[in-house]
Amino acid sequence: MPGLPFAAVERSIRIPFSADTVHRWLARPGASERLTPPWERIGALERWNHTCTIVPSDDSSCLLTDRIEYRSRAGWWLLRRRVERVLAYRHALLPQDLAAHARFAVHGSLRVAITGASGLIGRGLAAFLASGGHSVLRVVRRQPAQGEIGWDPVAGRIDAAGLEGCDAVVHLAGENVASGRWTRTRRRRIRESRRQGTTLLADAIAGLARKPRVLLSAAAIGIYGSRGDEVLTEESAAAPPGSFLADICREWETATEPTRQAGVRVALPRFGLVLSPAGGALGKMLPVFRAGAGGPLGSGRQWMSWISLEDVIGALHHALFTDALLGPFNVVGPAPVTNAEFTRTLGRVIGRPTVLPAPAMALRLIFGEMANETILASLRVLPERLLSSGYSFRHSTVESALRFELGRFAGL
Repeated sequence: MPGLPFAAVERSIRIPFSADTVHRWLARPGASERLTPPWERIGALERWNHTCTIVPSDDSSCLLTDRIEYRSRAGWWLLRRRVERVLAYRHALLPQDLAAHARFAVHGSLRVAITGASGLIGRGLAAFLASGGHSVLRVVRRQPAQGEIGWDPVAGRIDAAGLEGCDAVVHLAGENVASGRWTRTRRRRIRESRRQGTTLLADAIAGLARKPRVLLSAAAIGIYGSRGDEVLTEESAAAPPGSFLADICREWETATEPTRQAGVRVALPRFGLVLSPAGGALGKMLPVFRAGAGGPLGSGRQWMSWISLEDVIGALHHALFTDALLGPFNVVGPAPVTNAEFTRTLGRVIGRPTVLPAPAMALRLIFGEMANETILASLRVLPERLLSSGYSFRHSTVESALRFELGRFAGL
């Protein structure tokens, strides 16, 4: 590609793990996916070359240097910051992942089956576990390939033999509750997708000769219902019957009972608002906010219990090995914020104004009841059981989470 500008970006980091440990991690399945930022695919580079050098410092540390050389018709000066952000992301994530895996290394490698492995959380968790040396079996509805387990919740079929010998099962599959108006058809699909799948899986696990040690079955903080400024923990009562989201969350959690009665530890992660530009609510917000059309939703006073995708993955990994996590536990960050504060923070992180509010009446007209129970609901939830069980958050503030997930690092 003669005549095009040429540039290189190089960045080094000292890692408190041996060179052999880092080499092994980088060679495992999932490592490349883990190190690829969700907000960047380097698609604008016409030609690029990445080299990674690892030099031992001593038996317990090494110096890792990443160098990306690239040419582009867009001009190297336009892309340099993007490349720098990619390397900053890699160097922030790698030591944290290594430390997380080292924390539970004494337990050895697990064999983990995951439903919903193609979803936002499932993809991230599968890559994280594989890069840590664990065996991941994806539970899929299509014809299973090698290393996959087939199931069809609607037809009531599952390859139970494929679950034999698994150390853990993580159940994440189910219809997205916030993807559109709750029509009668959507309500039925949401309810049945979780109830049928969870019941089928729980019964299958209960009947295994070699049962897993733990089932993690996803739920949501919507079980508490909108509670204004009330601080909510796992000890807080669920919302009374009549709230669609709270009712189906109760059904999801109750459907795991056969597994618990069979002697398997059942942990029920109640997810809050998961922050990632690759999907979920933040993925939908970003185009609007980047266009400068973002603003508070409704009054802006409603509480948002957010969590970074990396801490969702970290919390699930922690729960796989932590026997103290039994029953429901809130998977949210330690510092919930109001919608107005979240809006200001997101605008500050991406450098855009946030002065155009979305009136509550308009949101109700567009989304119906779903707006009241999700977008406008006030849920001030704390992760008491996660914290008391020893989990340490990677991102304890919403600004830290947004800066990492969006690659908006200080100085870049």
